[in-house]
Amino acid sequence: MFRFKQTLLQKRHAIALLTLAGLALVVTGCGTENNMSTVTISKPADIAQISADNYDNNVNGMISGATLKRWKDDWLTNRPAGITGKLVILQLTEGPAGAEYIKPNNFNVFTYLAPTSEWIQTRSNGVITTVSMVIDGPTVDGLLKKYNIDPRKDMVVCAMGTGSYGNAMGQGRCWYALRYWGVEAEHLALLNGGSQWLNGSSMVAGDFQATASTAPNSGIVSVRDLPADNTELQATVEDMLAILPSTDTNVLNDGVFIWDARSVNQYSAGEDDGTGVPVADYMTTFQNAGSRQGHPRGAVQLNFTNMLVAAEGYRYKDKVDLQAYLDGNVSGDGFIDGTYQNLGAGNAYQTGDTIYTYCETTFRAMITGMVSVVVLGKPTRFYDGAMIEWNSLSYLQDATGNYILPIDSPWRTDVVSFFRPANDITKVAMRTINDAYAASANAIVAADRAYKFSTGGAGSDPGSSGLLPVNPCGG
Repeated sequence: MFRFKQTLLQKRHAIALLTLAGLALVVTGCGTENNMSTVTISKPADIAQISADNYDNNVNGMISGATLKRWKDDWLTNRPAGITGKLVILQLTEGPAGAEYIKPNNFNVFTYLAPTSEWIQTRSNGVITTVSMVIDGPTVDGLLKKYNIDPRKDMVVCAMGTGSYGNAMGQGRCWYALRYWGVEAEHLALLNGGSQWLNGSSMVAGDFQATASTAPNSGIVSVRDLPADNTELQATVEDMLAILPSTDTNVLNDGVFIWDARSVNQYSAGEDDGTGVPVADYMTTFQNAGSRQGHPRGAVQLNFTNMLVAAEGYRYKDKVDLQAYLDGNVSGDGFIDGTYQNLGAGNAYQTGDTIYTYCETTFRAMITGMVSVVVLGKPTRFYDGAMIEWNSLSYLQDATGNYILPIDSPWRTDVVSFFRPANDITKVAMRTINDAYAASANAIVAADRAYKFSTGGAGSDPGSSGLLPVNPCGG
């Protein structure tokens, strides 16, 4: 087990320089038609929305099947105030037999198959190329065109289709991408639960059909038409380095709450299998051929599976139950810290904290993040690079015998982590390091802001390499 430390003063000095460099990059990337100086960059607290105690009473955010049924049965009469366009349902997958697709009328209600692979992209943050990042401007504009969505007028609902852990993750990626690119909360919703549960609870067989609507590929609206800048939803590795405490402890008065959505055995790098017993071979906790396993210092762990009711179509638990987790007021599984002990009542989330959530590729963390930002209304940021990126930024060897980062790289995260290194480097995959000495790790956010607020902006960054065919987090 390795616990590296770095002088706090040195770290703060480095972060200050990197932050200035990142700000300079953002400003110089802005174009002339849409001046960023006139646009307010939304803070995490501005982006968060709080749910009604009963999801049936929501008209955006976390909505129930009863609400969606009422909408689709008579959209013009029942659509929410302020919505003047269509109801567009984006299903991640086909539902089970007899409940394949929520039935559209193909006039003002449409249901499209929009798989998870459309909502992720491999991109470079300037330091390292990472899978499963938020999609870039041209890609999201392509989806608005494909599904003929006007986010200024339409209501968009991200639905799972068949309920599963993986599809709940993909549903979150759909919401995250659209919200990140400026779709207002009033125009965006998550359908709670998979079709196997909705059919027979809040819906009936007649509310489904065997085929989806045909994507018209006729949309003309761009994210450049949306004034909101919600890019603060994404936390970069630079942001993470800036908010970590000096030791691996849960600090209650620092304004941040770092939520590891993975299993205990991954968080602990095999020191605890969730029952207090070490994992026999700790390398089995490694994922994506990483060079190490563990967690950033100060992170606390609660498995994403606790947020859902798997037996009921993988629906989200009731709001009161989800709040109890953040309060530390649960009798079973609750947040643990680096000692693998429950935090206890009052020692978990603190009022005013911004939640930073992650997993291995920020798929599982989409579920924890939907709980915090859509249901409980807490300021939330997603560390999109996640542990596949974090664990790669190490002075450790890959299978070729080469060190992934040089010893003097300012982007080494091993020095601010609890971790256990791979004991067999032949199992460590090579990583694409773009610049071990980059001035900033905010290239994705800078490129996205440049695209959104300029004509002919950068949009796709040099590290973009298209969409991933599968969910690399694996559920």
